[in-house]
Amino acid sequence: MKRFMEEFRTFALRGNMMDMAVGIIIGSAFSGIVTSLSDNLITPLLNLFTTGQTYTLTQIGGFISAFLSSLINFFIMAFILFCMLKAVNRLMRIGRKQAEETASPTRVCPYCRSEIAAEATRCPHCTSMLEPQ
Repeated sequence: MKRFMEEFRTFALRGNMMDMAVGIIIGSAFSGIVTSLSDNLITPLLNLFTTGQTYTLTQIGGFISAFLSSLINFFIMAFILFCMLKAVNRLMRIGRKQAEETASPTRVCPYCRSEIAAEATRCPHCTSMLEPQ
């Protein structure tokens, strides 16, 4: 079960998947803004000039407040996504640091100064015999 969860975490935190999820969520929120702009601001103005339909002050206020509501909804959603992505990036950074710490230790060859595995008994670069550590 632990391996399954690790594989799922790796799958879910891949950069491509996170970008796609953010794009879909922001796209749907932006679609709401465009729909609200069309339904609440553009259509009433066109109706006013083409059909002569009149609106009361409360109807106009309702149109504007519905549009502002969709704008506020978009900004709240974008802020929440930003906070979530910051947390995910922080977790990924912590995971990378732990992976770097668990990497095999290395040492420097005293003869050619190249980096070699700590348990090596012969340098792969200069083929010098080394003292085991």
